[in-house]
Amino acid sequence: MSFGEKSNWVYLFVTAVTFAIYVVIVLGRTGGVPIIEVAYVSTMLWAIGIAVGLNILGSIAIAIAKPSEADKTDERDKQIDRLGEHVGGIVLGVGMLGPLGLAMAEADYFWIANAIFAVFVLSSLVSSTVKIVGYRRGF
Repeated sequence: MSFGEKSNWVYLFVTAVTFAIYVVIVLGRTGGVPIIEVAYVSTMLWAIGIAVGLNILGSIAIAIAKPSEADKTDERDKQIDRLGEHVGGIVLGVGMLGPLGLAMAEADYFWIANAIFAVFVLSSLVSSTVKIVGYRRGF
């Protein structure tokens, strides 16, 4: 397994887990309160910060485990990365129509912010998945 594939597995796992924990925390705060009144901003910022930090630490750990592979990329790695980012970008672009629609409908900030966050997460998950499939099956 190449460094790029390992990094994408870490990115996929960390992104999915941190978003799931964020959702559980926010839903756990409802306790009889309407969901739009739940404090979510600091939790979202913590989730984003923790995800970024864990992804950086994961990549560092992978590089430390096999330093000889950490800086090696070939044309295949570049093509897989390009395709994954392209597909993720399409998901991001199309997905942002949802939050845009919410903003135009003057929905509560809670829904708009969480829709944006969810689309970013979905885009990241799709991008990583496409890259992993590219490494596993080839293109």
